Amino acid sequence: MGRLTAIVLGSAAGGGFPQWNCRCPVCRLAWAGDPRVRARTQASLAVSANGEDWIVVNASPDLPEQIRGAPALHPRGGTRGSPIKALLLTGAEIDQITGLFSLREREPFALYATASALSLIEGNSLFGVLPPQVVTRRTITAGRAYALPGDLQAEFFAVPGKAPLYVEGEDPQTMSETAGTMGVELSAGGARLAYVPGAAAVTSDMRQRLARTDVVFFDGTLFRDDEMIATQTGSKTGLRMGHMPIDGSGGSLEALADLRARRIYVHINNTNPILVQGSPEHACVTSRGWEVAADGLEVVL
Repeated sequence: MGRLTAIVLGSAAGGGFPQWNCRCPVCRLAWAGDPRVRARTQASLAVSANGEDWIVVNASPDLPEQIRGAPALHPRGGTRGSPIKALLLTGAEIDQITGLFSLREREPFALYATASALSLIEGNSLFGVLPPQVVTRRTITAGRAYALPGDLQAEFFAVPGKAPLYVEGEDPQTMSETAGTMGVELSAGGARLAYVPGAAAVTSDMRQRLARTDVVFFDGTLFRDDEMIATQTGSKTGLRMGHMPIDGSGGSLEALADLRARRIYVHINNTNPILVQGSPEHACVTSRGWEVAADGLEVVL
């Protein structure tokens, strides 16, 4: 085990891949068993600095399946016990918080999130299955360092985005840096990684922060901004949903072109053709130094 180890538990956007009700061109390949595509669960990341104590970033609805597929996260010790010691939230979207329900059963861990995310959780009585005396709530502040179990350090930072879909209203601000969309930097032993599964833009502060990391996991939701409209799978652009596209003017390929860190796309929507090995879009991102995450990818620093 290296100084810092990250396991991509899930690499898809909300709904996973293939999405249960979708027959877009990319999902059709998956339903047909085409070997060029691989099924993916919804985005989540596990990180450890010692191989014993693990931190999970975002509680995907697929978290039980993801834990079963990651031996490092299997129960250990006595009759009950988990190596998951803390869970960090970069937002409060459905695909970031509903996995919390599967972490009931009175196993202690700490939950780190913004005040707005914790307010949404506390305002829903269903989350009472995670009593605060067992699951400690810790309100985070952007720019402040937090010591985590296993000699990890976390620092959250604001990312342009919007409020969660279920509370966004009719005309949401999609470039707000105060709407609760966060990135998180995790470090140990001089190694650093950043996890940014959702971003409507890359600010100069973000660019400076990402430049000091060894690995960046970044929002790969859509290849083109109008992708869902073009595939007739939705009526919103990526930017309207709070996600910058990969390609095009202002896309992440352009915005992060000078980044020297290892760069990995996560939170990939089911419509995104970078999911197809050998596609022009997949070739486009890999030729520019990016990787396309798949579930189970392990990165050791």
